[in-house]
Amino acid sequence: MIDVQNTPDTRDIPLTKVGVKGLLYPVTVLDKVKKVQHTTARADLFADLPRHFKGTHMSRFVEIFHRHRQDLSMPRFLEMLEEIISSLEAESAWGVLEFPYFLEKNAPVSRLPGIVSYICRYQGRVDRPNTANTKTSTAGLKIGRHFTVSVAVPVTTVCPCSKAISDRGAHNQRGIVTVEVELGPFFWIEDIIEIVEKAASSPVYSILKREDEKQITEAAYDNPQFVEDLVRDVYIEVRKLGAFPRFSVEAENFESIHNHSAFARAEYSESTNL
Repeated sequence: MIDVQNTPDTRDIPLTKVGVKGLLYPVTVLDKVKKVQHTTARADLFADLPRHFKGTHMSRFVEIFHRHRQDLSMPRFLEMLEEIISSLEAESAWGVLEFPYFLEKNAPVSRLPGIVSYICRYQGRVDRPNTANTKTSTAGLKIGRHFTVSVAVPVTTVCPCSKAISDRGAHNQRGIVTVEVELGPFFWIEDIIEIVEKAASSPVYSILKREDEKQITEAAYDNPQFVEDLVRDVYIEVRKLGAFPRFSVEAENFESIHNHSAFARAEYSESTNL
């Protein structure tokens, strides 16, 4: 049959990105305790399109993703993008994978088990040109690589100012701390989650009895944290994990007594050592 996508295009306009967006798919990722975890991901997959091609082969994105779905560890994600470059004769390929990562957590006193979800995001790009940051891929290509992982962790915080000025209690709120790291040393998603939860006034849980609520409320009251405190404490611990070329930490508190959120962010780059 005729291949319309491969027919010439005379408009002389290259496309930066073409591909599939919002692909929902069951995938398998690494799990520190259980070795692997099955979850459902939303994927965006793109490649560039040279000016002389009318279209790309959209089905190949899904075919390649389907082959890799059972092992989407961080290095394998980049290998998948390399395969997209090779298959489509592209110069660059991009991928974004977002998925809930589930951990079983016991309530602090009753020890009842429950499941808490954390939103994780892989974002990668590979380029064919031989630049300073290149390696030889499994497909024999000289490629440049860029890859980041982010983990969004729900937490509870108690306001230090509210505690200091109030005679009876202090306001608290649920927040989200997001840590994004550029691929460097190997790490587990669970390591990032543990760092964030230890820095917060309290972790959050899916199942709590009265004795658990009492313990959490009192423990959080004894450990008040501004968003600024939270970001700085997490930043210090992430640096201890290893030499990530870049990383960022940001916190957003969904304030309980304001009609806005409180926000803070810090970034590290090895080029500036900040």
